[in-house]
Amino acid sequence: MARLLVVDDERDIRHLYAAELSDEGYKVETAGTGSEAAALLEGQAFDLVVLDIQMKGESGLQVLQKIVKERSDLPVVLCTAFSCYKDDFSSWLADAYVVKSSDLTELKGEIRRLLEKKESSLRRP
Repeated sequence: MARLLVVDDERDIRHLYAAELSDEGYKVETAGTGSEAAALLEGQAFDLVVLDIQMKGESGLQVLQKIVKERSDLPVVLCTAFSCYKDDFSSWLADAYVVKSSDLTELKGEIRRLLEKKESSLRRP
């Protein structure tokens, strides 16, 4: 069972994503800030991170840079209400970029795609 970390400062979004992604068969942990995410990433193994960009305190792009620096093998899906960050070079460090929607089909598809890609790269000799 893949372990996901959802990082978003909106509690309702964290709860929605945790419920929906748990229904998909993932084990989901959540964090409301970048520092909470860092603490969880330091103490536990995750297979993928879903990360909001605009958060109180440390932005998602700052958190993304730390994740890439410390855990370059950990796929990150940026999930934001704004499409304008696609042009920000910092966002290009992420493995996928999804604009928030009430329909989570795209987010679930990107998560599935990245986990399959990660698993197939581990099987290569």
